[in-house]
Amino acid sequence: MVPENAQTEGRASALSSEDYTMLFAGRLSDPYPLYHRLRAEDPVHWSERFSSWLLTRYGDVALALKDSRLSANRTGVFMRQLPDAMTQTLEPLREHLATWLSHSDPPHHTRLRVLVSKAFTPGIVEAMRGHIQAIVEDLLESIRSKHEIDIIRDIAYPLPAAVISDMLGVPPEGREHFKQWAEDIMAFTGGGALALPRIAEQAQKSLFEMYDYFGELMRERRRQPQADLISALTRVEEQGDVLNEEDLIGLCDQLLTAGHDTTRNLIGNGILALLQNQDQLQKLWEDPGLIISAVEELLRYDSPLQRQTRVAKEDFELAGKHICKGQPVLSMLGAANRDPGQFADPDRLDIRRRNNGHLAFGSGIHYCLGAPLSRLEGQIAIGTIVQRFPDIRLANPVQQWRENMSVRGLVSLPCVV
Repeated sequence: MVPENAQTEGRASALSSEDYTMLFAGRLSDPYPLYHRLRAEDPVHWSERFSSWLLTRYGDVALALKDSRLSANRTGVFMRQLPDAMTQTLEPLREHLATWLSHSDPPHHTRLRVLVSKAFTPGIVEAMRGHIQAIVEDLLESIRSKHEIDIIRDIAYPLPAAVISDMLGVPPEGREHFKQWAEDIMAFTGGGALALPRIAEQAQKSLFEMYDYFGELMRERRRQPQADLISALTRVEEQGDVLNEEDLIGLCDQLLTAGHDTTRNLIGNGILALLQNQDQLQKLWEDPGLIISAVEELLRYDSPLQRQTRVAKEDFELAGKHICKGQPVLSMLGAANRDPGQFADPDRLDIRRRNNGHLAFGSGIHYCLGAPLSRLEGQIAIGTIVQRFPDIRLANPVQQWRENMSVRGLVSLPCVV
């Protein structure tokens, strides 16, 4: 059902014929022109195909991410895209996704965040710096003799999997399973209307495998703790409250899935953006100290996460539109980060940009817990690649993007070095 006030003078109707392809087909390579059009013509846009509201202005997105009238529990949005006959079969998948920190509301969210923050501290992340640099050096050494490399396959894909595996305490032989589980679950949660039954079934199959793996690993760590995050999480306590096994597996899954995918796409999208803006690449090569502001700009310019979904807990008005209880509200982070009302010349990459208040990691109580780690990995990987390969260039000007509405990332990025 289309809300009565969803359309304005036919413009929203015309946009609705295009919004389904916003991140697919021809839009995959560059969704930003359509973001600009949505922001200009219908910034609070009702998408008939998605049965959701799309927010594209920075101010609206920033407010929505902190709005208590919107719930982060959107597991029902994932499941309603599937045939009714499958919902009962896939109930374990829905219940698991509901345990994710990013999918929960207070007080459950507050409880988990307080407990996890005791183990996932900035100090732990900073202590990883030398180890992350060593992993990057090893990855680059393995491709030292090659004339053509793939940034995704050779660096962006294996690096975050190695880092989060080491951090959690997963042995190297488990990493390939980790990467596949993350791919399968993200294909479902980010697939939008492409979340076909086959994708959902594979996501649940990977979930069961992950449960078995993490369950055994956690029991082992309780018996014999080690200097890793899983051991720390099994010990955290706040006023008598502890993490149960379901909480622990949900947290480990989200750290694995979100941490792996976000960092992979930050590195891939970032290197591509620099190669397409040679003046900025040259500046970074000449002044490696710019890497901190460069990574912030790369996060803004082509955000690894393009949207965050919330569900209205009550009826309310937003920019003259009536949002009804139960309707999904999609905060389009990629659009907000290119809003000319917030950023001067937003379509220009400027690694010296100041006061870069991008929303790539969200905002409010659901601000990404792994943001410091993702930033650090991006700074080290991108900075090292630029310095190691001063003459790096694209092997192919046309890139293939992953078919995922939420996560924006490349399938591969072949480069000549």
